[in-house]
Amino acid sequence: MTQKTAHDFDQELLILFDAYVHGGIDRRTFLDRASKFAVGGVTAAMLLDQLSPKFVEAQVVKHDDARMVQEHIEYPSPNGSGTMRGYLARPAGASGRAPGILVIHENRGLNPHIEDIARRLAVDGFVAFAPDALFPLGGYPGDEDKAREAFGKLEQLKTREDFVAAAGFLKARPECSGKIGAVGFCYGGGMVNYLATRLGGDLSAGVAFYGSSPDLAEVPKIRAPLMIQSAENDPRINASWPDFETALKAASVRYERHLYPGTQHGFNNNTTPRFDAAAAKLAWDRTLAFFRAHVR
Repeated sequence: MTQKTAHDFDQELLILFDAYVHGGIDRRTFLDRASKFAVGGVTAAMLLDQLSPKFVEAQVVKHDDARMVQEHIEYPSPNGSGTMRGYLARPAGASGRAPGILVIHENRGLNPHIEDIARRLAVDGFVAFAPDALFPLGGYPGDEDKAREAFGKLEQLKTREDFVAAAGFLKARPECSGKIGAVGFCYGGGMVNYLATRLGGDLSAGVAFYGSSPDLAEVPKIRAPLMIQSAENDPRINASWPDFETALKAASVRYERHLYPGTQHGFNNNTTPRFDAAAAKLAWDRTLAFFRAHVR
């Protein structure tokens, strides 16, 4: 895995990369604008490669880890796309049922990093289920650019219903205790906030990593305690926080928000240089403690 960190890149370049990752600009535009940062024999294409995910090298829990059992499994989504598919990881040799955690990906579908997140939760004693929103379009294509392109073609109203159905599917699994939480990153963080407004008491806790705010008019429907994990250098997401917080307070929703100094959007994702090891460890420790307190 690359040893570079966010501190090795100009902040303007990181903002440019964030715009590219979230569909604000295309690859050609990124390369054109990044060219001014390409010095000392480094090309714009090399910069993009340095900033892009390194999935294999970054795995924390490998597929053959004996502490967990994994499978890809289809589930029904009658109000959404009809039939969906996700990645289920659960503790190996568990006696009795375990709490469930819905794991929601970024805007690229169920890539290897999100599967790794599910495995991490499994070895910590949770039944983790990570749906692939791209399944109706053939599933995660194995290429981040193609995944982003496909993601923009999803019918988001159906996709929301697919995640609502995934929550019900996980809750009803024989391995699951019937109590579920949800954790998501970027797009997935926003989906956690949305699901909190939809699921009411069926969601026991939600942790949103740098996710967009839900419809503020729906906030009074939230029953689950929320943990909001925010990067300091993330103006696109952080701009909506003050109004979201006001709505949470007005609705007497239990929440806590953590802002990690010096971090970038995506700081928990250890496959890219935006990863911040110290902040990610603290955020993940807090996430696990939150789920243990509210879901277990």
